Parts: sequence; structure tokens; C-alpha cells
Amino acid sequence: MSNQQNINSLPLIIIAGTPGAGKTSILVHTIRILKSANRRPALVKIDCLATDDDIRFAKLGLPVLVGLSRDMCPDHYSIYNLDEMKEFAQKNHADSLIMETAGLCHRCAPYTENCLGVCVIDSTSGPNNPGKAGPFLSCADIVVVTKGDMISQAEREIFRERILEANPRCYIVDVNGLNGQGAAELAQKFQSFKAGSSGEDKLRHNAPFAVCTLCIGEQRVDKKFHRGLLRNMNGCEQYVGE
Repeated sequence: MSNQQNINSLPLIIIAGTPGAGKTSILVHTIRILKSANRRPALVKIDCLATDDDIRFAKLGLPVLVGLSRDMCPDHYSIYNLDEMKEFAQKNHADSLIMETAGLCHRCAPYTENCLGVCVIDSTSGPNNPGKAGPFLSCADIVVVTKGDMISQAEREIFRERILEANPRCYIVDVNGLNGQGAAELAQKFQSFKAGSSGEDKLRHNAPFAVCTLCIGEQRVDKKFHRGLLRNMNGCEQYVGE
């Protein structure tokens, strides 16, 4: 088996969600359970400008790699660097790769066809929030609901129904980021996940657009200064340029 086939056969778990949803907290509890079961995950943390989450993960005794996307869309950055992340996990003799990507807009779409896609969503964000979420929820295999202890049972049920309306095929897990309740169920899902095809992987959904003059630093506001793939207020999309 070639080195590339070895890398592609490594189970890949991608964690996505909005800022403050509790992605890192639920991962800390879940990884502790995986470690107690003698699993050897490697973790990659993707953020925008800075993070100290790698310190929290390193205390768990697992290999951690940090990537800062800076001016680049975190989704584009994580997708572009996925091979390097897999090589990092392989060099550290990991049995799986867990990647937590930065949460920005609701249009994030980081999952590949062969990964286990995990969406983390905050139940206090309102009952209509799942309907506003994009592919990071509608394309997920597992939806982790956090902060459920802060709303009523009726609100939890409504929130769950809204998730299923957006993604009828997903598996929903309630996890408390403070005490780790529910993390054992999530860890079990991680352990039972096997890598998909060892061939070429693809995205489940196209990533957010990042092709315009604003993306490369243009600060003037007038429309006449802008080129690239643009969308107007009426919803019409156009490409302006050569």
C-alpha cells in the first residue's frame, strides 16, 4: 500500500460550528474518553488570528497542530492543507485525525465525503437558528447540541425538530461542555467510525466563495472598484473582470 493510500485510509473527523458553541470544550471531554479506551487521535486546530486551545489539548497528551488562516477563509485554508494534516497524524502514529475548524458565518462547508462530519450548535441561539445554518449543519453526520441545560424541555424539543427539518438524516447528541455529560455517546460514535474510500476525496458541498477584490485587500467601497465573483442585493450572481 502506498503512502498516499495509507494517509487516505486514516479516519478523519471534522468538527464545525459557530463561535462560542462549545466545540473545544466538548472535544476535550470526548478525547479524554477516547484516551481511556487506548485510542490515539491526533488533533488539528484551525483558527483565524490566534488560539490557545492547543494548550488545552496538549495537556491531554496527544499530538496537536495549529493552523491560523489569517486573511484566508478558514474553510479554504483547512481544505487546502488537509494532506499536511493527515501527514502530521501519520507521523505521530495516530489512529485517527480530528480537525476542529474555526466557526465564522453560517455558510461554512468543511466536510469531505469520506469524513465523519460533526456540527456543534448552541441551543440558546434560538429555535430558528438551525434553519439559518448552512452546509455545516445540513451536511453533517452528527449534530451536537450544547447548553441544553440553559433552556426548557419544550424549547429543547422544538430545537431538535428544527435540526431535523434542516438535516433529517443526522444523529443528534446532547453534550454538556462543562461537565462532559453526553460525551461518552459522542466518543462511541468516533470510535465506531471507519475511514471511507481510500481513493480521491471530495467536498460534500462547495465551500464559501472567496473570489473578489475585497478578498485580496481592496478597501474602497464604490462598486466600480470591485471585480470577481459578486452577488447583488436581488440575489443575482455575476462575475466581473477579464
